[in-house]
Amino acid sequence: MKERRPPSDADIMLSLRRDNGHAFAEIYNRYWKTLLAIAYHHCRDKTLAEEIVQEVFIGLWNRRHKKDIDNIEAYLATAVRLSVFKQYLRQKRRTAIIEQTTATIVSTQEEEKIYTRLLQQQINSIVETLPSQCRLVFRLSRTEGLTIPEIANQLGIAGKTAEAHLTKALKVLKLKLDRPCLWLLLLAQFFIQ
Repeated sequence: MKERRPPSDADIMLSLRRDNGHAFAEIYNRYWKTLLAIAYHHCRDKTLAEEIVQEVFIGLWNRRHKKDIDNIEAYLATAVRLSVFKQYLRQKRRTAIIEQTTATIVSTQEEEKIYTRLLQQQINSIVETLPSQCRLVFRLSRTEGLTIPEIANQLGIAGKTAEAHLTKALKVLKLKLDRPCLWLLLLAQFFIQ
């Protein structure tokens, strides 16, 4: 009685090229553990190793008509190593992009802080040139966050007078800063109260 030997790699590849699903299953069953061990050895991540091995087998099936492979195990092992290397490069690229983006955000935030500080200093210096009552109404409105009726009550003046002082302060700021978007912000705060 003759002992039945498993088919050779050449026989399996020939069957695979003929779209034989059993040949593909035979390759998978023979080599998946070895390939998983290789992938895990290089990336030290079980989930990633499983994904890489799966991609390699999918690639083998998709290229079954285009490849003439003599040693399936060597071919698959090389494909796994190459996939791990590609994954490493992708991750390195992602990390570099994240670091670059983070650096840009931090830089932009620092620039905005500096710009805000300079703008605040400029506003403060303009406010210092206002008449005393006008300056006081502006500070109570913008610094203390008081409403026009609260300012009028605190200073013992009419609401319209407090509103006129604040309007004058905002007009002076608009003229001296000459920035329409800033003027809109200041004006919005005036009407929100």
